[in-house]
Amino acid sequence: MTGVLRNNYPSLSRRAFLTTAAGGGGAMLLGPAWLKAAADGVDPRVVQLVSKTIGIDMHNHVHPAGTESQPQQGPPRRQEEQQQTPGLSMAKEIKQSGLTAICASYELDFAPNSKPGDALDNFLGWLTAIDAELEKGHMRRALNLKDMKTAHDNGQPTIVQSVEGAMFIEGRLERVVEAYNRGVRHLQLLHQRDDMVSPLGDTNTAPAHLGGLTAFGAGVVKECNRLGIVVDLAHASHETVLGALKVATQPLIVSHTSLNSRTGGNPRMAEMMKPRLISKEHAKVVADAGGVVGVWTKLADSLKEFVESIKAMGDAVGIDHVGIGSDTDLLSSREGQGTNKAYRGLNGGFFRAVVGEMLVQGFTPDDIGKVGGGNFCRVFGKVTAGHA
Repeated sequence: MTGVLRNNYPSLSRRAFLTTAAGGGGAMLLGPAWLKAAADGVDPRVVQLVSKTIGIDMHNHVHPAGTESQPQQGPPRRQEEQQQTPGLSMAKEIKQSGLTAICASYELDFAPNSKPGDALDNFLGWLTAIDAELEKGHMRRALNLKDMKTAHDNGQPTIVQSVEGAMFIEGRLERVVEAYNRGVRHLQLLHQRDDMVSPLGDTNTAPAHLGGLTAFGAGVVKECNRLGIVVDLAHASHETVLGALKVATQPLIVSHTSLNSRTGGNPRMAEMMKPRLISKEHAKVVADAGGVVGVWTKLADSLKEFVESIKAMGDAVGIDHVGIGSDTDLLSSREGQGTNKAYRGLNGGFFRAVVGEMLVQGFTPDDIGKVGGGNFCRVFGKVTAGHA
């Protein structure tokens, strides 16, 4: 592993790190990897934190060949902009990143859905493509927290099966059960387009016309709670979020966003992304209900700015309610788009680099563990408890 050097970080003695790492119930037990890292010139704190953290990206697009989506508006993506680079492996990319798991998602409303039934066909086709990718990498989906811990302990990457936009349901609640039986444990209700048959709620990128969460949307939230599926309200309007919180019996998440004060240095991009950002009040209602808000890489022009966005979210809602939701494409090698190419000069993998920068900015090992995956695991464990 290269690119994460001791000299890049503020001084923290080995004794100080050992003392800090031993806090929080003794979660950090240093082993031979720490000593090897020191010999290799790699910051041993990064190595140890990554190895002991169940690192999770709460929102990551995975597009095996043939399943690439297209944006709702504008021209099709050019070849160099495609979300899948031939030859990349899901298992290898997750391992390179330093993560244990990604919440593997698919922008279902960007698939060619021209009539009722198309969204379901595209969704099931994508799941079949993910099945093949899992088999190729000798991987399994994590269906509960025990599966996640087992994957981490065995050094084996895993995924939490998700989808971005539940428009495959089309007014038929039994399709939530079908998705559950196919391994879905994380359901983002909305993206940009409405369900053709029975919309679930207003999004944050279109004029409100449904009054927030619809009655059928409330039924979907309740069914997810019953089955043990994490409900994700990314891209939902504030009124939709409030409606979901009224009916939910489990904590909810917003997997990928940032505060509306974090607009980056590109005015054109900031204007385009502004509707997808959330206020402190929006973030806080999710946190106050026990949920987690994932911070994305969008509108953060450097790794430093990305971690600053994480810090800003932590200041707004408390560190126990912040996660990482990169909104990158795992199987892309394009700079600024691929997970392990999220920023120029990124070496040593995405999560390793994030952990290193969090140390630079003064995050404690305990807080890094929470943001890196512990907070999501808390919600995932609670929602899936008692389910297979």
